[in-house]
Amino acid sequence: MNLFKSTVGRKILMAATGLCLVGFISVHLIGNLSVFAGPDGINAYAEHLHALGPLVWVFRLIMLGLFAVHITFGVQLYLENRAATPDSYAVQKTLVTTFSAKTMVFTGLIILAFLLYHLLHFTVQITNPDISAHNIALDAAMRPDVFTMVTASFHNAFIVIVYIVAMIALTLHIFHGLSSWVQTLGWSTGTSQDKVTFIGKLVAIGYGLAYIAIPLLLLARIVK
Repeated sequence: MNLFKSTVGRKILMAATGLCLVGFISVHLIGNLSVFAGPDGINAYAEHLHALGPLVWVFRLIMLGLFAVHITFGVQLYLENRAATPDSYAVQKTLVTTFSAKTMVFTGLIILAFLLYHLLHFTVQITNPDISAHNIALDAAMRPDVFTMVTASFHNAFIVIVYIVAMIALTLHIFHGLSSWVQTLGWSTGTSQDKVTFIGKLVAIGYGLAYIAIPLLLLARIVK
């Protein structure tokens, strides 16, 4: 089977890259949640990342490559399905198609746009130069005060709204993606699919709430 040319092969690649990306957002979430431990928590986390040197950028490039494969094949399959589906159907068969399934390509594109913004915001630090780590003093341990950078950023309501919208898109994407991933690999059929779908929804909601809590609680000054 040619994974790049056959529909089944591309679906398998999408499932595999999607699983890797879920692993990435899991690790990323753990690091982000360190903001709730206060300045020492997230500043220490950021210092450990910077200590890895070039390995951090190698990891980022690998993740970007996986994301590129995932979204490229996703768009291709979406366009192929659209082209293969006549517009003249009298009745659309949408009984088993959820909103998250029908919007996968769109939530994926929203996530892509957000990823680019997120890199410019916190990694390259050019969208908000006034709150970048380069313009913020070091903390008591002589580390870049990332905590101050993050909190100052999320005191901006517009930035918080951007992040919340993106995390809602991520939740919807995972909502369908996890159950679809298991089904694509043939690991779930029949009645077990309902259980897998339910677990996938719980996991997606958990990711969404955790990611949204960070900017929302900082905006509300509950974490400061």
